[in-house]
Amino acid sequence: MFLPSESHLTAPDARGFSGVETWVFDLDNTLYPHEARVWPQVDERITLYVMELFGLDGLSARALQKHFYHRYGTTLRALMQEEAVDPYDFLDFAHDIDHSGIALNPALGRAIEALPGRKLILTNGSRRHAENVARKLGILDHFEDVFDIAASDFVPKPERRAYETFLDRHAVDPTRAALFEDIAKNLVVPHDLGMATVLVVPRTVDPFRDASEQEAVRAPHIDHITNDLAGFLSERVAPALPR
Repeated sequence: MFLPSESHLTAPDARGFSGVETWVFDLDNTLYPHEARVWPQVDERITLYVMELFGLDGLSARALQKHFYHRYGTTLRALMQEEAVDPYDFLDFAHDIDHSGIALNPALGRAIEALPGRKLILTNGSRRHAENVARKLGILDHFEDVFDIAASDFVPKPERRAYETFLDRHAVDPTRAALFEDIAKNLVVPHDLGMATVLVVPRTVDPFRDASEQEAVRAPHIDHITNDLAGFLSERVAPALPR
C-alpha cells in the first residue's frame, strides 16, 4: 500500500513512455477501484459454480477453487482440463453480475482518450465482461479491441504464450508498448518482452483479495507503481510524451 503522499512511484531505471505506441490495460482491479465490488461478485459466482459442479458446501468449494487457481492460473483452466467444462458456459455464469456499483469515471476517460496511439484491453476474463465494465466506466469507446481469455485459447496470464498470442494477434511491438496491470507476477513476462510496466495497486485495503496481490511490489520487472491510474496517466505519462 501507499501513503497518501506516495500515489506514484517510479524506479530509478524505469522504462519511460516517450516511444510508446500501444497502451495495454488489464481490466479487473486495474480500470476500476475495488469499491465497485465487481471482482467479489465474480469470485463468488466462481465459488458457486464449483459448489454446484462438485456438490460441495461453500467452504469446501472455496478451498478447491483456490487450489485450482494456484495450480492452474485460473479456475477455468483447471475445470477445462480436469472436468471438460464448457468454458463459455463457465464465463457466462461467472460474469452474470450486478454492475450498478461501477461509477462513471470521466477523469479516467479523458486520460485514456488523450493517450496517442492504440489502446487495448488484455484480460483473463471474457470480452462480454470487459465490455460491460468498460461501458459502465464510460471508457469503452476509447479502446480499439478487447483480447480476452478465449482469444488466447484459454491460456491465462501470466503464461508467456498468452502475451505472445496477444502481441501477434494485434501486431504490437512490445518495445513500443506499455502494460497496466494489478498483479505483479503478470508483469514479469511483459517486461522481459520489452514492455514498459505499471503496477496498479488499491488506495485502501481490499478485504476480498489476498494481501499478496495488493502489495506495491518493488522489483526489476516493475517500472512504475500507482494507486491512482487516472492521476498517473495525467501526471506522469502525459508530461513524458513528445509534443
